[in-house]
Amino acid sequence: MNEVIKDKIVLSTINPLDLYGPDNKNIHLIKSYFKDLNIVPRGVDIIIEGQKNQVQKFKNYILKIISHISRHETVTSNDLDSLLFDESNVNSSMADLVFFGKNGVQIKPRTLNQRQMIQMALVHNLLFVLGPAGTGKTYMSIALAVKALKEKNIKKIILTRPAVEAGENLGFLPGDLYDKLSPYMRPLYDALHDMLSKEKLNTYLESHQIEIVPLAFMRGRTLDHAFVILDEAQNTTINQMKMFLTRMGGGARFIICGDVSQIDLPANQKSGLIHASEILKSIDGIGFIKFDEKDVIRHALVQSIIKAYKN
Repeated sequence: MNEVIKDKIVLSTINPLDLYGPDNKNIHLIKSYFKDLNIVPRGVDIIIEGQKNQVQKFKNYILKIISHISRHETVTSNDLDSLLFDESNVNSSMADLVFFGKNGVQIKPRTLNQRQMIQMALVHNLLFVLGPAGTGKTYMSIALAVKALKEKNIKKIILTRPAVEAGENLGFLPGDLYDKLSPYMRPLYDALHDMLSKEKLNTYLESHQIEIVPLAFMRGRTLDHAFVILDEAQNTTINQMKMFLTRMGGGARFIICGDVSQIDLPANQKSGLIHASEILKSIDGIGFIKFDEKDVIRHALVQSIIKAYKN
């Protein structure tokens, strides 16, 4: 059993206000990462009480922040995320298991960046996840959403995509609008089928606790207490992205997934995902994480293919 100790950090080399942030935003965010510790900031002193190994992790983390502030004279919430999510600092008890899916299968992260994404989703209500195909961006996002719905932390899940085709035309497909869009939304259904029984998924769909809709159908809605995932976000226009982000209501959680190397928009249109990443990156409370070819969990050849197209 881990020993419970009380310790203290003295901020002797930096101004405590630089660490605590405006209105104590930074220290509140830091405390949210270490919920098992009792952390009391008092001027230049930070009093910590809890299990010895967690206290040591916290002290190591604060030392990294102090070093960052000494070099850069400031620290943002995104800096705090990056400094925390080193492999040595990942809290595996929180990040290794998402939940048990259909037939008892464990749905859990398989790469360091997937673990980091889960950690960030716990503390950011708005998270951008960028990276190439096959890195599990959308799959892990849906897993987090299903977990939140099962635990009744949210009232509904909404999965959406912009209806921009990769060199194909939906118009030739038979049927009504739902029939035409169904193949395009198929990857979202496939992920849900991995996590929920057919009966349970049908119940959620029929009660509208899970909705799968094209992005255009989001206009005019205010989404309260919903877990909303925007997939293929690189194919949004700037106006579409703004429309989507401003749907966010009270108690909502948004994850935006996209691959900026696979944009299907006309050449004269800037991707809303790229634009949002540029103008929102400095806003506290919005998280950004980038996956790369090392996170690809499809066939081993996919990593090599992605590297070849980057060269």
